[in-house]
Amino acid sequence: GLHGRTFYCWKIRSMVTNADALRKELLKQNKHGDGSISFKMRDDPRITRTGKWIRKLSLDEVPQFWSVLIGDMSLVGPRPHVWAEVSSYNAFQLRRLTAKPGITCLWQIGGRSDIPFEGQVRLDLKYIHSQGVWEDIKILFLTIPAVVLGRGAY
Repeated sequence: GLHGRTFYCWKIRSMVTNADALRKELLKQNKHGDGSISFKMRDDPRITRTGKWIRKLSLDEVPQFWSVLIGDMSLVGPRPHVWAEVSSYNAFQLRRLTAKPGITCLWQIGGRSDIPFEGQVRLDLKYIHSQGVWEDIKILFLTIPAVVLGRGAY
């Protein structure tokens, strides 16, 4: 979260229970490359059949509205990442922790998982430098077609 503060990010389970253990076996298939911090993969075998629909429609993100209500997250801001990823960030990437994490962001409306990790970081930093009420409203409205069309959702 903001300034590296840890918090519980609520989600609806869309993966099998041993997904973290299976991730190690699948690292070579990482769409973002072997050296990338983030892990993305089309047709990830860890995602359940129901989970594919949950993710496609972004229903797994709905519980994060609770995090917004209690102040851990914002509607718009850089997406939160797990500590294992953040602990591998370099100084440039750590700059994304200077804003409260959000449910949606620029890379969520611009291609989601299709955008490589470094592109996600650049878009998060672009948002941090230009954030404002009108920018947030624009991102919120553009999130609707991104979710409905499911571009880059996997």
